[in-house]
Amino acid sequence: MIEMKDVQKTYHNGVTALQGIDIKVEQGEFVYVVGPSGAGKSTFIRLMYREVKPTNGEVLINNHNVAKLKEKEIPMLRRGIGVVYQDFKLLPALTVYENVSFALEVIEDSPKKIRRKVMDVLDLVNLKNKARFKPAELSGGEQQRVAIARAIVNSPKVMIADEPTGNLDPDTSWEIMKIFEEVNARGTTVIMATHSKDIVDTLKKRVIAIEHGRVVRDEQRGDYGYES
Repeated sequence: MIEMKDVQKTYHNGVTALQGIDIKVEQGEFVYVVGPSGAGKSTFIRLMYREVKPTNGEVLINNHNVAKLKEKEIPMLRRGIGVVYQDFKLLPALTVYENVSFALEVIEDSPKKIRRKVMDVLDLVNLKNKARFKPAELSGGEQQRVAIARAIVNSPKVMIADEPTGNLDPDTSWEIMKIFEEVNARGTTVIMATHSKDIVDTLKKRVIAIEHGRVVRDEQRGDYGYES
């Protein structure tokens, strides 16, 4: 499903963020990516949806080397990958409904199909009653739920989340994690970079730990492994 083969990423300033990365993630897995700040987690995440390209090695999604994609092919790759950010990245002038439907309008789904899909995912994240609200009228947790709805409305095979609970209080974080678990239970692969020791240690999943740009641990049902 997702594979990295001897991946290295060195930025223009000479900083090597990743080196010698060899991992494989199968369809339907739930994977936490953990490690100290500056370890290379965000680069690891961004390689999968071609936000950055590897300096060396291969990043394969369904056996396609994403580093070799042409610029015009990248949007097609990203239609199959939902991305959730720590800071939500919602469009402030649009309603909840419009923020979520935007992803479907880009691929020119019919209005009837768009409405059905958007309301289905808003129901999943418990926001049907807030469809006409603007992001500024929502709490942080509600905004993150909108971001999740937007990420999954295309029924992606892969969902990538970069510190999705980093700006949320503990109770809200657990609500968000229930949604991620439900999305994963429906067959979507979930890869989540996180600093939350409580979440990783409680909701046991595969843990990939990165330090100094290298994978130092890869465990099924692993622990966070660092002091919080």
